[in-house]
Amino acid sequence: MSGPDDSGDVVELRVHGVSGASAAQVLDLQQTAQVAGDHSGGFYRPRPRYSESTGTHGVTLEAYRWGDLPSGTVARTLAVVFLLPFMLVNVAIWMRPANPRSEATVKSLCRVLALTLTVLYVLAIAGVALDLVGWKCLASPDCLAGRSWLSWLGGQPVGLRLAVLALVPAAAVGLVWRVSCRPERTFEAFRAPDEDIAASRLGTLGQWDAEPLVGRLRAIHVAAAFATLDLALLLARGASGASAATIALTAVTGVILTGCVGLLCTPSLIDRAPGDKRLDRVTRILRTAAIILTVVVVAHVLTSAQPWPEERELPGYDSTLTGLFVAQTTLLTALGVVLLWQQCRERSAIPLFGLGALVVAATGISMAVAYSAELVGRVADFLDRDMPTAEGVAAGPPRAYVWAIYGFFRAVLITVIVAGLVILISRRGRRRAAAAIVARDFPNPPAEAGPRLRQVRDAIARARFTEKLVPLAVVYGCLAGLGTATTTIGLLGQFPGDVIERNIGLPATAITFALVFAGWVVAAIILGLIIGGIFAYRTEPYRRHIGVLWDLGTFWPRAAHPFAPPCYSERAVPELVRRITYLVERGDRVLLTGHSHGSVLLAATVLRLPPQVGDRVALLTHGSPLRRLYARLFPAYVDDSALHEIGRRVGWRWVNLWRDTDPIGGWIFSPSPSPASVSTGNPATGVDRRQADPCGLVAPPGDSVAPPIHGHRPGESDEPFTEAVQELVQRLGGRAGPPGTSR
Repeated sequence: MSGPDDSGDVVELRVHGVSGASAAQVLDLQQTAQVAGDHSGGFYRPRPRYSESTGTHGVTLEAYRWGDLPSGTVARTLAVVFLLPFMLVNVAIWMRPANPRSEATVKSLCRVLALTLTVLYVLAIAGVALDLVGWKCLASPDCLAGRSWLSWLGGQPVGLRLAVLALVPAAAVGLVWRVSCRPERTFEAFRAPDEDIAASRLGTLGQWDAEPLVGRLRAIHVAAAFATLDLALLLARGASGASAATIALTAVTGVILTGCVGLLCTPSLIDRAPGDKRLDRVTRILRTAAIILTVVVVAHVLTSAQPWPEERELPGYDSTLTGLFVAQTTLLTALGVVLLWQQCRERSAIPLFGLGALVVAATGISMAVAYSAELVGRVADFLDRDMPTAEGVAAGPPRAYVWAIYGFFRAVLITVIVAGLVILISRRGRRRAAAAIVARDFPNPPAEAGPRLRQVRDAIARARFTEKLVPLAVVYGCLAGLGTATTTIGLLGQFPGDVIERNIGLPATAITFALVFAGWVVAAIILGLIIGGIFAYRTEPYRRHIGVLWDLGTFWPRAAHPFAPPCYSERAVPELVRRITYLVERGDRVLLTGHSHGSVLLAATVLRLPPQVGDRVALLTHGSPLRRLYARLFPAYVDDSALHEIGRRVGWRWVNLWRDTDPIGGWIFSPSPSPASVSTGNPATGVDRRQADPCGLVAPPGDSVAPPIHGHRPGESDEPFTEAVQELVQRLGGRAGPPGTSR
């Protein structure tokens, strides 16, 4: 598509936040037409000959709508909800400290932790298919009674039952493999040029072509998934006396798993340039070998003449699961040690206490363990039918899963209690600070404005609670890691009820009831995520609340887990760079305005612009989380040097509007900027502009309600926004030709 040839205009290019607003809402107009892009991500302008075709100060309005890039169908939404732990551990790798000395170690630990999630999912599905159904239910007449869909396998040999049911986890691996492949929207047309333009790490966003790395990671994870299935079958087969074939196949399985871990622990190797075909060939060979090995193992289980052991549980399954939890606990501990050691060496204030990667990785691990335990537990309850609750929990899922449910529920419960205490304890301080702000903004309020003043004060106090979420996240992350560690108690053959009754004195039946209740709480959380995910994609009010976390996670490329949701910035940033470059080269000047997460996209875009294009660009951000969230969560990518680089790229033609009532956005350089930035010699001090919110306490003449409290909502129609646009348009200068010509 092509737009009108308004050569020499100032184009105000607006980029929305996570609300997924329509083009008409972003432009604050009713009649819009698409001029570039497609239905998923495109550029819009007012329709030609429309009476309101220009915005403030005569600029030409244009909007970039990217809200449909991270969204999808209901089926994809359901898949993404269940793969949420993959997304979290993928985000964790980008939260590493800025010091390059620890980069390789943190990358390796995060990638191996991501691999344990794939192994955990395979073991969970294998626990349902092989342990609960193939080993326990098919050997029990009571379980098979009235279940014709299972009884046909009931009288078959154990080897045949396990071989047939092994197709279930194998099919699940194939399904996730298929879902993780490149989505139907092609990204080839949106890749950035090869030359390195940005000095900041955030600027590499426009150059990211993650598909080669994702392809290598995908091959490694698929190989590990099939090897995990092989290990579960071989341990069961060898429990009554391993034959030479069983030992040999187990050794090959161990070699494949070791190779997967070894590749992930060499970032310098696996992060090589896309053109390294030899490394791609190695990972494909590893994946193919694992698939062939699975076929051989299934055939071995099916044809082996050795007798099977007579045990109540699938031999080796519980110990394998507990060993995985031990490995996860060890990896989380190692990651925490590395991060704390790095913080001690730097001796500086590191955001999130330097434990951001650990907190998010532990949260992802905890969620994956809860998902897996809930899946196995619900199937066990379904198969148990009329069995009493206490016996059903004990005889159903493995002990490690029972401990996992206990650990997850304990972490959630303690975090909720701590959050309540933090809210109560910090309320007085937050209200006192909010009252001071209100008194400054409204020094002489009318007598009837008392209730409205309290509303504004409470809104500011709620917005300031965002800073309190940092220690709460650390508390939950540590408790989640501790919950994973307690699953190792299952190796002693103990259940939570027995241990607690013996050491604390609480009745085991009460603990068992609490575990059943915790299982239903986990089920409710999963159901809530599913419903929230669907509504977040399809309903704007829900996207404003839920979408911020989702768009934060899918903003970063898949560098740890290949089954995480795809990264939309791989298209959005190069597309914005291309559009801005086109507008400037035809003679326009461009004013970039970004709200909320849109300001993050524009920050990465500015760092990718060629210098001659940046000379014709200005930047207006409002409700921006660059400093408040991204600088805390991603210190290696958003720091003072990156923010100053953005300012230099646009010649410090940058204004940032922020409100005290905003719980997400905030100031970027200083909460108390100096209006005379030239006199101070530091242009950064003139970037931030605080907006009083609301603009008044009482209803103006001719109106019946007081001005609203905007909070994090965009304010393109507000007077401060209009004034900032006029100022930046003037600073962009007069009508000019293409870059390189005299002005």
